[in-house]
Amino acid sequence: MTAFKNLPAAPIAPQRPVSDTHHGTTRSDPYSWLRDANWQAMFKDPSLLDADIRAHLEAENAYVSAAMADTEELQKTLFREMRGRIKEDDSSVPAPDGPWCYGIRYVSGGEHPISFRLPREGGKEEILLDGDREARDAAYFRLAGSSHAPDHRHLAWAYDDKGSEFFTLKVRNLESGADLDDLVENTGGGGAWTADSGGFFYTAVDENHRPAHIYYHRLGTPQSQDRLVREESDPGFFMGVAESRLHDYIFIAINDHETSEWWTVPADAPEKAPRLVAERRSGVEYSLTEGGDVFYILTNVDGAKDFKIMQAPVGAPEPDNWTEVVAHKPGRLILSISAYADHLVWMERENGLPRIIVRQRSTGAEHAIAFDEEAYSLGFQGSMEYDTETVRFTYSSMTTPSQLFEYNMRTRERHLLKETEIPSGHNPEDYVTRRIIAPAHDGESVPVTLLYRRDTPLDGSAPCLLYGYGAYGIAIPAAFNSNCLSLVDRGFIYAIAHIRGGKEKGFAWYEAGKRAHKRNTFHDFISAAEALVAAGLTRHDRIIAEGGSAGGMLMGAVANMAPGAFGGIIAAVPFVDVLSTMLDDSLPLTPPEWPEWGNPAASEQDYQMIASYSPYDNVTRQAYPPILALGGLTDPRVTYWEPAKWIARLRECSTSGEPMLLKTNMAAGHGGAAGRFQRLEEIAFEYAFALKVVGRA
Repeated sequence: MTAFKNLPAAPIAPQRPVSDTHHGTTRSDPYSWLRDANWQAMFKDPSLLDADIRAHLEAENAYVSAAMADTEELQKTLFREMRGRIKEDDSSVPAPDGPWCYGIRYVSGGEHPISFRLPREGGKEEILLDGDREARDAAYFRLAGSSHAPDHRHLAWAYDDKGSEFFTLKVRNLESGADLDDLVENTGGGGAWTADSGGFFYTAVDENHRPAHIYYHRLGTPQSQDRLVREESDPGFFMGVAESRLHDYIFIAINDHETSEWWTVPADAPEKAPRLVAERRSGVEYSLTEGGDVFYILTNVDGAKDFKIMQAPVGAPEPDNWTEVVAHKPGRLILSISAYADHLVWMERENGLPRIIVRQRSTGAEHAIAFDEEAYSLGFQGSMEYDTETVRFTYSSMTTPSQLFEYNMRTRERHLLKETEIPSGHNPEDYVTRRIIAPAHDGESVPVTLLYRRDTPLDGSAPCLLYGYGAYGIAIPAAFNSNCLSLVDRGFIYAIAHIRGGKEKGFAWYEAGKRAHKRNTFHDFISAAEALVAAGLTRHDRIIAEGGSAGGMLMGAVANMAPGAFGGIIAAVPFVDVLSTMLDDSLPLTPPEWPEWGNPAASEQDYQMIASYSPYDNVTRQAYPPILALGGLTDPRVTYWEPAKWIARLRECSTSGEPMLLKTNMAAGHGGAAGRFQRLEEIAFEYAFALKVVGRA
């Protein structure tokens, strides 16, 4: 029985069918008109949105407001709770770099970070960048981070004020506090400084929002005089740029989802042509880390599916000179590497749990930093400095707030620098975290991490929020999330399904959930729901499924495949119009996504495979649970029309009488609101929907 009563009539999108034919198959799309023909210009200027489309999105927003009107006080309560768990005047522990220590902090009531520094030997704080001041009067504002020059006199910083991820880059004089006249627009955000601090390299995005060019900008010159360093002609590859820890090299990285190519430029000779390290070979990935006179190379070359570590002289980094440092071990996935004067450090994951390995470079002796909890998360922060014995890492679990440690790689001493404070109070002993194993449809074992209050009845009556992602090899960590406590404290079980498509169980776990094997991802999530019910923890009508972006595609797929397995579904910026998007190479992410999903324009097999699960194309006349979809008008990753079309088709086909709700943020993109408290309002809305569906609003 629906929890939604006395709703007004839902908006009905007019049907204006448009047909397309590929590989002899013709399909009709009645809602393709919801895609603005002028979408590229609209992303930069949302006022250009077609009037009919705007009217429909605003009608959808009015409908969802009416459907959720009785939860307004609950939303406010949830927001206050979540805000109460955030230390409003929080500050990072400043990290040393040369004569300074750099950090960020927030002020009470502030939405955006303030960058600051302190003299290393002690002294007065200097504010470098006040995010709240820069964001004033902006409907949307997001800082893309900042980087100080090697001589500590300038700061390159970038911002997006549309949500469309076209970042503007500015340069601040840290002695005067004023921005220079230098203004670099349409960047990917951030810059890589040259050794003399006189300029920086940056990524520029093209008219299709693809980072396809690397430029060099000399301070004091207009953007029109910036020198093109390298460009990428293949729309399937994106470019990025970074500087090495020693400020000796600029790295230009070119990648799709399964192939890499790196180039180097001496940071003290920015005019030199980039030098190729290893030409791209389909399916071969590698990345560089500088280690003094060598480059360390993390790579899957020669069948090292879970990656190995190689090294090569910086003066001759070609593959013929690569030698093995850490061998490949199947099932032990090496995630990242960092090099310091005396130590090599890498993050790895085995049996679903992360650990940090420290190796002394001169002797090869190594040891692990690991923890004993059943499920936990590690993050390696390292150090901004190369000649150091100390690095930093973070630890948390579903019950334990994040802790920042300083670790001496030589003595193995561990020092707690900071523990995330929960101002409203938090007792880890009140909660239980554990893992269950869900048997998959094909005999695989899917880990599911659970969090619940110790006093939650485990008799099937508890509601459950089941979260999943399962794409791009991204592993969802069992990390502390203070927001979900607002559900857990109301009797929810919070569950994360570690499904195929991520790398929780190694690279093979990722491969088994991509392209031709994509349906495993969806089956795994359904199996996780079934396992929760089989264990007597909850019931199907008490499970709220949640996922965003590629996880939103997961939501759309399981809604079609097993609508009765879930009491409700939350799909944030959901990638649900997969077939149409993968056929359209003008969209920003389409060519780079072909290795992940397949290329339906070039391959009939890929076309039929994607068509078999694409959520929008597989909506049928059946009883769907209540569904909440959330989109962002200027989202370049998952365009607003995907959830808009999907909800229109669901509303047309569903026989359950349950509402299909669409909420579009008309002033934001993929990540929703950028401010730390503004984002909490959106989470409170999603949680209020979950509570309403299970009768606990």
